[in-house]
Amino acid sequence: MDYTQIILKPVVTEKATFIRDDHNQVAFMVSPRAGKLEIKRAVEQAFNVKVVDVNVVVRKSRPKTRHGRVVGKVAGFKKAYVTLAQGEKIEFFEGV
Repeated sequence: MDYTQIILKPVVTEKATFIRDDHNQVAFMVSPRAGKLEIKRAVEQAFNVKVVDVNVVVRKSRPKTRHGRVVGKVAGFKKAYVTLAQGEKIEFFEGV
């Protein structure tokens, strides 16, 4: 797979901002079929940085209920927390 098919979008939340500042990690939404090695290679290729470690969180889809009835489905996702080498950095919103 190409890195554009593996990395779907960056996660820009308060938690992601805190871990980026404190632990030099960046969070991405990734393809459910991608493995840790593929995610590592995709980030290194896309942003020209050195990746030390990749942690993956998988949330399965679940039924959405309202008043005890199933009315739909909440989508699942796969998220990767990528630890960068010392001195490396990925900036998404500079000068905003």
